[in-house]
Amino acid sequence: MLRPLPLSYMHHTSECVESLPQSSQNCAPPLYPRFPHCCLDNRGYAPICHPTLLPRTMSCVTLAIGKIQLNSPVVLAPMAGVTNVAFRVLCREQEIEKTGTVSGLYVCEMVTARALVERNPKTMHMTTFDPQEDPRSLQLYTVDPEYTYKAAKMIVDENLADHIDMNFGCPVPKVTRRGGGSALPYKRRLFGNIVAAAVKATEGTDIPVTVKMRVGIDDEHHTHLDAGRIAVEEGASAVALHGRTAAQRYSGHADWNEIARLKEHLADTGIPVLGNGDIFKASDAHAMMEQTGCDGVVVGRGCLGRPWLFAELSAHLRGEPVPSEPTLGEVTRIMTRHAELLAQHEGERQASRDIRKHIGWYLRGFPVGGEVRAGLSRVNSLEDLRELLAPWADSPALADDADGARGRQGSPAKVVLPEGWLDDPEDATVPEGAELMHSGG
Repeated sequence: MLRPLPLSYMHHTSECVESLPQSSQNCAPPLYPRFPHCCLDNRGYAPICHPTLLPRTMSCVTLAIGKIQLNSPVVLAPMAGVTNVAFRVLCREQEIEKTGTVSGLYVCEMVTARALVERNPKTMHMTTFDPQEDPRSLQLYTVDPEYTYKAAKMIVDENLADHIDMNFGCPVPKVTRRGGGSALPYKRRLFGNIVAAAVKATEGTDIPVTVKMRVGIDDEHHTHLDAGRIAVEEGASAVALHGRTAAQRYSGHADWNEIARLKEHLADTGIPVLGNGDIFKASDAHAMMEQTGCDGVVVGRGCLGRPWLFAELSAHLRGEPVPSEPTLGEVTRIMTRHAELLAQHEGERQASRDIRKHIGWYLRGFPVGGEVRAGLSRVNSLEDLRELLAPWADSPALADDADGARGRQGSPAKVVLPEGWLDDPEDATVPEGAELMHSGG
């Protein structure tokens, strides 16, 4: 019997626009109004698009998170101090400029549930969204079901966002040593209570709750299969998995096989599974989806200094020509625009400081020399930035190894945990001091 599952299983396949016949004995009446020429495949849950009926411009790779419909399965991973409103708007502008559309999901940098509830000024400022952002996606860091419920209810009541993601993937020692981030899913009951609290707060709304996590604490303590199942049972609308343990941090290579395991583990639920880890170029996203069967990709470090990456990803996954890499001259314009957007959000003085950390990412592989880089790392105003970049405004130079690995890497390290943390995975006690007052860390 065919299983009617949500549009989230509008599944990608490299053959979807080439090899299918005009008709199929397996076709059921259309279940998906937006895609009237799709039918279910022989497994009973993945729609197939007929090439003769489906417009060539329409993608066979879409993603639904609850009632949020996305035209490409690409998600910007929240990154502290990076994915603020300025960067998100810049990514959207780049996608529109290069492809004519905004098709993915751009998530706000992480905020702390308790800090949100207590209206910490920094936290409230971090929840700023531009009028053009639709849907508005907010990520919560949380360890306490009570504060989770209050924060999610606040988001609902005050119309702060259209989507709530929850961070259970952070490997930073200051977080794990208090039982937060990637340490928390080990506590199965506590993890379930937290997800359930967020879902309960959003009942009766169209705001989906999703979960982002890692494979586990270390190679001896994998948690993703249990956590994924628990999240779905408690009402999560999607699960994202970074293919590394907390102990790996950002070292080595993400294990995409674990993403495939989670996808298979949750295949009967119809809930989309997103993959995260080592997406640095457009073909990486396609390769991950082909290898793992995941429903979408979450991109973090790969977009550092490359806000145009989302345009490349969405075009590639739609089967459209991938926009060419920008020249150095084009990058100088993008850098300036980034600084201008930062100034609008936080004032020119702070913007001048914030843009400095992006300089190295933007200029990676470009032949500008150490003296120029040093000067740019000390900019104090938008005018300083424009003046230093002016000599390169018309440069046709292309970056060397533009789509190679970037961002944090480091080495594996033992995960710092609260004393006795591994003794009882069913303990639902809220870890003391883990609900930090600051956000974005």
